[in-house]
Amino acid sequence: MGDETAQAQAPARMDAVPAKMLEGTQMKALARTGGFAIDDHTGDQLIAALEGVLESLSARWTALQRLRDAPALSSTATGQWVAGHMAATAGDEQGLLTQLEAARAEFPTYIEAIKLAKQNYKTREEGTHTTITRLRRADHS
Repeated sequence: MGDETAQAQAPARMDAVPAKMLEGTQMKALARTGGFAIDDHTGDQLIAALEGVLESLSARWTALQRLRDAPALSSTATGQWVAGHMAATAGDEQGLLTQLEAARAEFPTYIEAIKLAKQNYKTREEGTHTTITRLRRADHS
Protein backbone atom coordinates (compact mmCIF):
# COMPACT_ATOMS: atom_id res chain seq x y z
CA MET A 1 0.00 0.00 0.00
CA GLY A 2 1.48 3.37 -1.04
CA ASP A 3 1.86 6.40 1.21
CA GLU A 4 -1.04 8.16 -0.55
CA THR A 5 -3.37 5.24 0.14
CA ALA A 6 -2.36 5.04 3.79
CA GLN A 7 -2.88 8.79 4.23
CA ALA A 8 -6.31 8.63 2.59
CA GLN A 9 -7.58 6.09 5.10
CA ALA A 10 -9.29 7.30 8.27
CA PRO A 11 -6.67 7.92 10.94
CA ALA A 12 -6.82 5.98 14.18
CA ARG A 13 -5.01 8.65 16.21
CA MET A 14 -5.41 12.39 16.53
CA ASP A 15 -1.74 13.10 15.74
CA ALA A 16 -2.19 11.40 12.36
CA VAL A 17 -4.69 14.04 11.21
CA PRO A 18 -3.49 17.33 9.74
CA ALA A 19 -4.90 20.16 11.85
CA LYS A 20 -6.76 21.68 8.92
CA MET A 21 -8.79 18.48 8.54
CA LEU A 22 -9.80 17.97 12.17
CA GLU A 23 -13.37 19.20 12.52
CA GLY A 24 -15.12 19.33 15.85
CA THR A 25 -17.21 16.29 15.01
CA GLN A 26 -14.08 14.31 14.13
CA MET A 27 -12.37 15.40 17.32
CA LYS A 28 -15.44 14.47 19.34
CA ALA A 29 -15.62 11.05 17.62
CA LEU A 30 -11.95 10.45 18.44
CA ALA A 31 -12.55 11.37 22.06
CA ARG A 32 -15.69 9.25 22.24
CA THR A 33 -13.75 6.20 21.03
CA GLY A 34 -10.72 6.87 23.20
CA GLY A 35 -8.63 8.18 20.29
CA PHE A 36 -7.17 10.90 22.47
CA ALA A 37 -7.00 11.86 26.10
CA ILE A 38 -5.98 15.01 27.90
CA ASP A 39 -5.19 15.79 31.52
CA ASP A 40 -7.51 18.04 33.53
CA HIS A 41 -5.13 20.99 33.75
CA THR A 42 -4.40 21.15 30.03
CA GLY A 43 -8.01 20.41 29.13
CA ASP A 44 -9.25 23.17 31.42
CA GLN A 45 -6.79 25.63 29.86
CA LEU A 46 -7.94 24.72 26.34
CA ILE A 47 -11.59 24.99 27.31
CA ALA A 48 -11.01 28.37 28.97
CA ALA A 49 -9.23 29.63 25.85
CA LEU A 50 -12.00 28.46 23.53
CA GLU A 51 -14.68 29.90 25.80
CA GLY A 52 -12.74 33.17 25.91
CA VAL A 53 -12.69 33.39 22.13
CA LEU A 54 -16.41 32.61 22.00
CA GLU A 55 -17.15 35.34 24.57
CA SER A 56 -14.99 37.81 22.68
CA LEU A 57 -16.71 37.02 19.39
CA SER A 58 -20.13 37.36 20.98
CA ALA A 59 -19.23 40.69 22.55
CA ARG A 60 -17.92 42.05 19.24
CA TRP A 61 -20.28 40.32 16.82
CA THR A 62 -22.33 43.40 15.96
CA ALA A 63 -19.20 45.42 15.25
CA LEU A 64 -17.70 42.59 13.20
CA GLN A 65 -20.83 42.40 11.03
CA ARG A 66 -20.09 45.94 9.85
CA LEU A 67 -17.24 44.46 7.82
CA ARG A 68 -19.95 43.30 5.41
CA ASP A 69 -20.73 46.97 4.65
CA ALA A 70 -18.70 48.73 1.98
CA PRO A 71 -16.38 51.26 3.63
CA ALA A 72 -16.79 54.93 2.76
CA LEU A 73 -14.05 55.52 0.21
CA SER A 74 -13.84 58.05 -2.59
CA SER A 75 -16.62 58.30 -5.15
CA THR A 76 -14.25 57.43 -7.98
CA ALA A 77 -14.75 54.20 -9.87
CA THR A 78 -11.60 52.79 -8.25
CA GLY A 79 -12.71 53.83 -4.76
CA GLN A 80 -16.13 52.29 -5.27
CA TRP A 81 -14.63 49.08 -6.70
CA VAL A 82 -12.21 48.75 -3.75
CA ALA A 83 -15.01 49.41 -1.24
CA GLY A 84 -17.24 46.80 -2.88
CA HIS A 85 -14.40 44.30 -3.08
CA MET A 86 -13.51 44.76 0.60
CA ALA A 87 -17.12 44.16 1.68
CA ALA A 88 -17.53 41.17 -0.64
CA THR A 89 -14.35 39.46 0.49
CA ALA A 90 -15.18 39.85 4.19
CA GLY A 91 -18.08 37.44 3.76
CA ASP A 92 -16.96 35.22 0.89
CA GLU A 93 -15.97 31.57 1.34
CA GLN A 94 -12.48 32.41 2.60
CA GLY A 95 -13.44 35.71 4.23
CA LEU A 96 -12.78 36.71 7.80
CA LEU A 97 -16.46 36.74 8.78
CA THR A 98 -17.06 33.35 7.18
CA GLN A 99 -14.13 31.88 9.09
CA LEU A 100 -15.19 33.52 12.37
CA GLU A 101 -18.74 32.22 11.93
CA ALA A 102 -17.37 28.72 11.33
CA ALA A 103 -15.17 28.94 14.42
CA ARG A 104 -18.07 30.26 16.49
CA ALA A 105 -20.17 27.28 15.43
CA GLU A 106 -17.36 24.71 15.81
CA PHE A 107 -15.80 25.69 19.14
CA PRO A 108 -18.61 24.27 21.32
CA THR A 109 -18.02 20.87 19.72
CA TYR A 110 -14.29 21.17 20.44
CA ILE A 111 -15.15 21.94 24.06
CA GLU A 112 -17.34 18.83 24.25
CA ALA A 113 -14.53 16.75 22.72
CA ILE A 114 -12.01 18.07 25.25
CA LYS A 115 -14.37 17.21 28.10
CA LEU A 116 -14.65 13.65 26.75
CA ALA A 117 -10.87 13.48 26.36
CA LYS A 118 -10.44 14.57 29.98
CA GLN A 119 -12.63 11.65 31.04
CA ASN A 120 -10.53 9.34 28.84
CA TYR A 121 -7.43 10.51 30.65
CA LYS A 122 -9.00 9.83 34.04
CA THR A 123 -10.08 6.37 32.92
CA ARG A 124 -6.58 5.61 31.63
CA GLU A 125 -5.01 6.91 34.84
CA GLU A 126 -7.32 4.72 36.92
CA GLY A 127 -6.46 1.71 34.74
CA THR A 128 -2.75 2.39 35.05
CA HIS A 129 -3.06 2.81 38.81
CA THR A 130 -4.97 -0.47 39.08
CA THR A 131 -2.35 -2.27 36.98
CA ILE A 132 0.55 -0.89 39.01
CA THR A 133 -1.18 -1.79 42.27
CA ARG A 134 -1.84 -5.31 41.01
CA LEU A 135 1.79 -5.70 39.87
CA ARG A 136 3.11 -4.48 43.22
CA ARG A 137 0.90 -6.96 45.05
CA ALA A 138 2.08 -9.75 42.75
CA ASP A 139 5.71 -8.77 43.45
CA HIS A 140 5.16 -8.90 47.20
CA SER A 141 3.39 -12.24 47.10
